[in-house]
Amino acid sequence: MKITDASVCPYPAGDSTLARMALEAVELGFDSLVALGEEDSQSRGLEVLRGVVISAASQKEVIRQVRKPTVRAADVVFVNAGDISFNRAVVSVKEVHVVRNIHATRRNAFDHVAARSAADHGTAVDISLAPIIQYRGRRRQRALQRYADILTLQRRYGFPLTISSGARSILEQRSVRETRGLCALFGMTGAEVSEALSSIGRLVEPARPVRVVG
Repeated sequence: MKITDASVCPYPAGDSTLARMALEAVELGFDSLVALGEEDSQSRGLEVLRGVVISAASQKEVIRQVRKPTVRAADVVFVNAGDISFNRAVVSVKEVHVVRNIHATRRNAFDHVAARSAADHGTAVDISLAPIIQYRGRRRQRALQRYADILTLQRRYGFPLTISSGARSILEQRSVRETRGLCALFGMTGAEVSEALSSIGRLVEPARPVRVVG
């Protein structure tokens, strides 16, 4: 069972290099991480997966984008969540591994229909720690409520969850222990956190060979 940070944004998108973030991840208790937009996966002692994010307005556009060589070369394909009809449709696209930015959607944009379809197709929903860490006041409470709603649906329908720091520098990375504490704020148990942290490996295997760099 590999413990994975489901997305970080290394330099040049972020402020820290992939090598530095990989070293930090090891110290924080992780076995692997997903680097968004990163093609050079050189690091030390950590498995690095390449992630790509699709932003689209329709399922048709998502299908068009997943056919691009840069997307096909990625280990993990994310799609930014949208409105209710978009989310219901996109979870059925077989090339999509994870729906992300669910905290930024309107309440009920991911409903029981999307949840059931995600479970049927093995598509995950990402829980990003960034809003919990960075937001304040009502905005933070809305993010926590959205995650609580997703957790309720996940417990009923059984679709996968992933957990990501969304870190753009080593200062924003969090340990496994801190992750459990943050996820407890919206009701996630320790066992559920462990399951979500290990889900990336199940999403991408056996589609690709294991690649350990370092």
